[in-house]
Amino acid sequence: MDLQSLATTLEASLDPNQNKQAETALLQEQKKPGFSLLLLRIVASDTYGSTTRLASALYFKNHIRRYWTDENGVYKLPQDEVIAIKREIIGLMISVPANIQYQLGDAVGVIADSDFWRRWDTLVDDLVSRLTPDNARVNNGVLQVAHSIFKRWRPLYRSDELFTEVNHVLEKFGDPFVQLLGRTDQLIERNKNERSPLSQYFSTLNLMMKLLYDLSVQDLPPIFEDNMQSLTSLLHKYLIYDNPLLQTDSDNDPGPLEFVKSGIFEVLVLYTQKYEDAFGPFVEQFIGSSWNLLTTTGLETKNDILVSKALQFLTSVTRLSKHARAFNNEDIMTQVIERVVLPNLSLRDADMEIFEDEPIEFIRRDLEGSDSDTRRRAATDFLQQLLAQFQKPVTDVVLRYINHYLSDYSKNPAANWKSKDTAVYLFSSIAAKGAVTTSQGVKSVNELVNVIDFFQANVATDLMSDSEVESILKVDAIKYLYMFRSQITRDQWRDAFPLVVKHLSSPEYVVYTYAAIALERVLALADHSKRSFINPEDVSSLSAQLLQHLFQLIERNPEPPKLQENEFLMRCVMRVLIVIRDGVVPITDSVLTHLIKITQIISSNPANPRFYYYHFEALGAFIRFAAPSQSEKFENGLYPVFLGVLENDVQEFIPYVFQLFAALLEANPSGSLTAYYTSLVQPILSPQFWSSKGNVPALVRLLSSLMARGASQIADSKQLEPILAIFQNLITSKVNETYGFELLESIMANFAPSIIEPYFVTILQLLFTRLQSSKTEAFASRFVRLYHFISSRVDSGFGADWFITHANQVQDGIYVQLYLTIILPDTQKLARPLDRKIAVISLCKTLTNSLAFAEKYKKGWGFTCETLLKLLENPPIITSTDDTIADQDVDDMSFGVGFTQLQTVKRPARDYWPEVMDVKSWVSQELQDTNVRQGGKIKNFAEERLAQSPQTLQVLSMYMSR
Repeated sequence: MDLQSLATTLEASLDPNQNKQAETALLQEQKKPGFSLLLLRIVASDTYGSTTRLASALYFKNHIRRYWTDENGVYKLPQDEVIAIKREIIGLMISVPANIQYQLGDAVGVIADSDFWRRWDTLVDDLVSRLTPDNARVNNGVLQVAHSIFKRWRPLYRSDELFTEVNHVLEKFGDPFVQLLGRTDQLIERNKNERSPLSQYFSTLNLMMKLLYDLSVQDLPPIFEDNMQSLTSLLHKYLIYDNPLLQTDSDNDPGPLEFVKSGIFEVLVLYTQKYEDAFGPFVEQFIGSSWNLLTTTGLETKNDILVSKALQFLTSVTRLSKHARAFNNEDIMTQVIERVVLPNLSLRDADMEIFEDEPIEFIRRDLEGSDSDTRRRAATDFLQQLLAQFQKPVTDVVLRYINHYLSDYSKNPAANWKSKDTAVYLFSSIAAKGAVTTSQGVKSVNELVNVIDFFQANVATDLMSDSEVESILKVDAIKYLYMFRSQITRDQWRDAFPLVVKHLSSPEYVVYTYAAIALERVLALADHSKRSFINPEDVSSLSAQLLQHLFQLIERNPEPPKLQENEFLMRCVMRVLIVIRDGVVPITDSVLTHLIKITQIISSNPANPRFYYYHFEALGAFIRFAAPSQSEKFENGLYPVFLGVLENDVQEFIPYVFQLFAALLEANPSGSLTAYYTSLVQPILSPQFWSSKGNVPALVRLLSSLMARGASQIADSKQLEPILAIFQNLITSKVNETYGFELLESIMANFAPSIIEPYFVTILQLLFTRLQSSKTEAFASRFVRLYHFISSRVDSGFGADWFITHANQVQDGIYVQLYLTIILPDTQKLARPLDRKIAVISLCKTLTNSLAFAEKYKKGWGFTCETLLKLLENPPIITSTDDTIADQDVDDMSFGVGFTQLQTVKRPARDYWPEVMDVKSWVSQELQDTNVRQGGKIKNFAEERLAQSPQTLQVLSMYMSR
């Protein structure tokens, strides 16, 4: 494909009517050498339109993510292509428009993750060489590249390797950076009356604030510490700087001033929190300037980020007692709350516009962690930090304002509803101690206030009233219950629950969504004994109407993006299905119809990862609790839909669908493979599915389930060899080695020794090669578990002798070396109770059943006995399987085309020996029974082979005489 054809195909990939065909063509093309360089040529050329160039930059970024290196850091692209990309990309990134720059910056970040700095040690020199005395456009490009690389340090934990990298950068970049900062200050001063160059130099300053943070995030660079006086002077200068030429006409969009000052506050927060010794002497001037900024900055939306950053700085200052003391005065406290907290905590007209025009955005800002840059969140955090330092005086002052606002509301409820909103929000802020947790809401409260009394006196009426109550006050009431849900007793929730359910019928988007949020969280709420606050039987009686109404709300707009916009509704559907369990069986037809319809709609355009995660969790719960009693209905309904996902290559859904296929199969009580699943085996062996790492865990689970029910059909169809080929690919990868062992264990568990035997020597060769060439702790641990799994299955025709025979066919005598240097030492490292249990059974059966250990490995018999007794000193205790479904916090999850475990169908670790409850008693019985059966051989072996270890012999004798 030539350059023009590639550009045309990229354009077609943006057209919904052509994108599938175009993406298929691009997938074929990207396998060819030089593809990435063609993409960069399109990005670099002014011949193509901006949309095409941006599409090429996007595709380049994703191509680099997929194909730069493998998991071992080995380049997947040809070496000359790698060299060319590194040579060209910096200069290209500097020269392209900002929107393309960001995409290339992400690609540079990916390359840096792999190569910087040891395999790209010229990069910093290259960047420094491109800096100019006064060309803002070039400098901004260089700084953007630098930020793309150095921002990677922000979330990382300290390590020697990381500090070596940071020091490498500072040695080369530190001085030029400080010099450029000074020159930029001079250029701003020189061009203060020229709008265009002034704006460009402020863009430079903005990037330098980001880099100042990047370079300081791990440790305070000596060059900054040495120049702290001049550095803080410059920061302070631009914190109070003003210039009408930099003001924006819009009330909504922040301009250069707001961005630079916000960046300065981020640096100030970092320095206050981490570098108090060096920065402490300069803090006072920033506190005063922050106060002035907060009391003089308007309520326009464009100032929101700046104000929130300023409040975050004051919050960080207040954490330090020596600075917090300045606020410990009733008059000052009153001023702070009246002039800083209240203006930023009260609802504005702009907030109500979002409430009405973008309700889902209002909810996400108000409810989740994403609201950290809102004024309300920042003001609340500041107030709560003051409360932590001075609980009683802050509580007293705030309560006066709360009473004032409640009094104002009572004078004219229709006109003064905002006063009540402020009062409720203020009370919630001082009542809650600590963060609102995902599982329980507020866990600790301010003992100087009573959350129940306040609710009953001021909030409950808005929840109960059928008359006209302002929507935001209904939201406040529901949110109050949501926040303080664990402070409310079970009896109080019995009264409140129907009131919250009632608000699902509200015509207001925000009201019914908050109702769904509160319902979902309280349905998940349980006490320390895992007893639910809401009786599941009470939910079951409402479930038909509740689910029907939730589905109607979700399906109100059938356009794919709109239908999946509100993940909170789908999360509530999921929770109801989890709570009512098999109570869903009577309404199966209705629920199945809705879930199928939703799957079909969102498959055409997956747009909201949280929504479809909850959707598939809901399907998982539904299958888990209802499919066992009507598996044919579920298979007939869901199989065609799931197959459609695979055929249409909906990559975001495929890992979920494979998990649900496995759950459907496992729910079928017949114990065999139906025609649906027999026809599924061949397609899932296709390499195209296994090439996506996100599919691998789900495919292993599905293939294991298929083998458990259809091993004979798979063997008869000659499909075992393709499965073993998949195992071979998995086991050679450090990322997938665990899944390779899972697959092999499933093969060993479901096929007879006679079927596996022709392949097992080759399997061992693969495993031994990995142990010799690139052994990891995880690989060794899984290998040892596999050995014990085989060794323990004497009754199935395997056992230690079977393993020994095949191991020594790989290399004569290798078993002894393997047993003494890996298997026995690493057995003691096994951590999971089920792994230790299998090891106990394996070692015991080796002592009682192995001819090789009885006749050939006499010393090994003694070593085995010692290892077994050490395991029994801390015997594995296998707890009964808990049927509780784990509550996954999506804020801790990363979505994408990868694997996300569905908790509702998560398969518990399998216990191959469920009848063995007490391993010590089992070992004792096994030794005694075998000793009797073999005419006292075990006792004789012990006395002969443990003669040099009297203590071990004594302990073993105790087991044999229990």
